[in-house]
This record gives sequence, C-alpha cells and structure tokens, in this order.
Amino acid sequence: MCHYTHLTPFEREKILFFLAEGRSITEIAHLLNRSKSTISRELRRNAAPAGQPMSYCPLTAHALYKQRREACRPHKRLEHAPLHSYIQICILEYHWSPEEIVGRIQLEHGCRLVSVPTIYRAIHAGLLNPPGASAKFVLRKLRHHGKRRRKKGREERRGKFVISHPIEDRPASAANRSVRGHWEADTVVGRQGKACLVTLVDRKSRYLLGGKAMGKTAAAVNKVMCEVLSGQPHLSVTPDRGKEFSKHAQLRKELKRVTFYFPAPHHPWERGSNENTNGLLREFFPKGKDITDTPEDYIQRKYHELNLRPRKCLGYKTPYEVYFSKVLHLA
Repeated sequence: MCHYTHLTPFEREKILFFLAEGRSITEIAHLLNRSKSTISRELRRNAAPAGQPMSYCPLTAHALYKQRREACRPHKRLEHAPLHSYIQICILEYHWSPEEIVGRIQLEHGCRLVSVPTIYRAIHAGLLNPPGASAKFVLRKLRHHGKRRRKKGREERRGKFVISHPIEDRPASAANRSVRGHWEADTVVGRQGKACLVTLVDRKSRYLLGGKAMGKTAAAVNKVMCEVLSGQPHLSVTPDRGKEFSKHAQLRKELKRVTFYFPAPHHPWERGSNENTNGLLREFFPKGKDITDTPEDYIQRKYHELNLRPRKCLGYKTPYEVYFSKVLHLA
C-alpha cells in the first residue's frame, strides 16, 4: 500500500512562493506539512539545469513529474507492434487459441511475453480487431466464437453391431501414449446424408490423418482409413460405436495386424484426443455445411494446419513435431 501522497500543482506553486520570500527548506517543509527530504528532492529533481532554488518553475516541475510517472508504470504488452501483429495472425489465420499462442512463445523463447488473460482482455476490448472491423470480429474467430458451451442431452440412436475387443483390453502402450501408431477414429458430418470427414488421431502425438468419404457408410469409411493408414504405423484403432465402423473386421484383414478396440456406449471421453480434434475441425467445417464439393486438397491443408498447431498437452509442441521427431520455428 502507498502511505504517502505526491506533491500537487498547488503545493508546487507554494514552494515557488516561499522560495521567493527567502524561506529555507526546513521552513517550507513545516509550512506545507511535508518532510524536509520531500522538498529537497523536489528542488533537486525538478529545478532548472542551473540547479539554483530560484530557477524552480512549478509548471516545468509538474511536467517532469508526469513524464517520470508515465515512465515508471509498466507498459501494455500489446502496444508492442510486432507482438500485436503476431497474435492477430495466429488467431485470424492459424486459428490458434490464446493459450496456444502464449505456450508456443514460451516454448521457443523461454519467456512469457504476454499472458492468456491479457490476450482475452484485448479481444473483448476490441484491441486486436483490424481497422474497420466490427466490435466482435476477433471474438467470433475463436473456437467457440465467444459463446459458452452447451450441455448435450440427446441420446445416441445409432444401431448396434458386434465389437471385436473392448477398450479395457487395449495394450498399455496405447493407454499411456508411449508409442505412436495407436489411433482414435471418428467421422465429422457436414450435412446429413452427404459426404463426411474421416479423422484418425494418433494418441501419442495427436497427429491427424484422414480425408473425405463420399458417404457415411462402412465401405466408404473403410476405404479412406485403408488409404491413409497403409503407409503409417498402425498398431490399434479405437473408434466410436457408429455403424460406419461396423465392418472393422474387413478393414483388419486389409491392414493386417491392426486391432480395433471399442469404448462403452456414450463414453466419448475415452477417445478424448479425437473428440477434441473434431472440435477444432468444426472451425473449418461447421455443422450443416455440405462438404461433398469441397476439394480434397483444401481438406488436407486444414488437416496439415491443425498438425502445425501447438498443443498444451504436448508442452506446446505441434503434433507434427512429436510424430516425426522434428523441431520447427513458428513463433
């Protein structure tokens, strides 16, 4: 707590008046009910370069005081133009969250140039909006568009099929994420009855593979999974219980040695990495949007963009860096 008050312009005028009367510093301090050191320091700091007491000017003294007062306060981090521009690009072009931005900067530079709450305050205040943009332009670019999450109460109505192995039988290397090649699988639907996205997420690195299936059928999904996993290590696959994975036995024969493990019904948290990645994909492929005519090149670019996105669970490394054991420079 501050137990003192700064000299006011009125007190500085009085100091000049008492100096003109020839009073000493002790007398001035007594008349103003101030410490002698306060008056002495005021004259030493704010007198004219000549250094004589009578060269003291209240207006100049107060201006110098205000200048020093501004300099001693911490500057706002986002006033630094390069940092401001970098954060804007990460949010608007790369779709990174504030937490991912801060974590990646700390990972590459070893220091926290800005905090997560600072970025959120700037977003809500509109400080990161481009010139001429609406007040909530950047806020709507966040993953949840500035809205709170809603609870999902709808029941699953998908059909049942025979599973091969329950998730409890999954090997320890898959459970503890120590080895790459253990995948979580799911589909992302645009418009019902149309094409969908197949997503495969490596449990260790969160690396995303997949592509577009022309329909949410077991045959179409199997075709995409077989193509993308053929050149990659595939020890196990953990999908949900959707009917698009009902022909898992056929896919196992085509891929050889891969085993499918199924979680209990209505347990999406047992495939949390894949569910989270699907949420990130929704930024580019929102619900209700028909992706039938969306080029495969565009889809793969968005997959690659997520693979270059730093993740908190990876120590703000990217899935690409962990999966291929490489180091990139993104910050």
